[in-house]
Amino acid sequence: MVSLRHSGPSEFGDNGTMESAKRRMNQILTARYLVPALCAVLALTARGDESEYLTMWPDQEFDFARLVYYDSGRGWRGGSWTVDYPEAEFFFNKGVSRLSRVDMGGNGVQIELDDDSLFNYPWLYAVEVGYWQLSDYETTRLREYLLRGGFLMVDDFHGSSEWLGFINSMNRVFPDRPIVDIEDSHEILHVVYDVDERIQIPGISPLMRGVTYEQDGVEPHWRGIYDDNGRLMVVINHNMDLGDAWEHADDISYPQEMTTLALHFAVNYVIYSMTH
Repeated sequence: MVSLRHSGPSEFGDNGTMESAKRRMNQILTARYLVPALCAVLALTARGDESEYLTMWPDQEFDFARLVYYDSGRGWRGGSWTVDYPEAEFFFNKGVSRLSRVDMGGNGVQIELDDDSLFNYPWLYAVEVGYWQLSDYETTRLREYLLRGGFLMVDDFHGSSEWLGFINSMNRVFPDRPIVDIEDSHEILHVVYDVDERIQIPGISPLMRGVTYEQDGVEPHWRGIYDDNGRLMVVINHNMDLGDAWEHADDISYPQEMTTLALHFAVNYVIYSMTH
């Protein structure tokens, strides 16, 4: 118990003594409560403990988020959404980190559309979307995600049959928004690198057969869906396979120039999504 004694004739008649007592009380309160609390916070932080009472800075600026979806052929586990995983994420993160100043995080995350943490990731990657089968709830969630500022990149689907599989779900996400070709002058093709040459980026399997296309997908297409303000929400890489180009970045059988071009696209997509 702290006792504050006053040595003068009146507690209110000696301002100097009263101010001294206040300072002493502040020192005692600081020593008794604030310092221990601060030490506890620093100890938790040093140990890496998580606490709902601590607001921690994120470990990185950007996470590669891969969309988990159901397909009729293989269901959820081991389905088409897993293609090129996790090598594509690994080399994507290494490449974008090297070619930009974006602080990339780990080896990415896998996320379903009904997961509330979806909205923590402004960039979403979906692969082999010719086979996805989104439920009504998932199409509603994807629409909400995109209209709230999210960005979706779709990749590695080929030909007219897989295009129909893709739009069967995407037209339910945005029945009122057209899918249009991305113009050569669009910012996403120039924001960091100029990638408007329209070179087809192939998967490794057709390359081994001496061609750059799969099925009847001879011509590559860069298409998109825009919001009401002209922001590109969905970038559609049809008849190409950027994921394979990332995955095989250290494979001498895959052309280095194709991996470089695919990483240039990756940097542009990341920077555009983070600034729009």
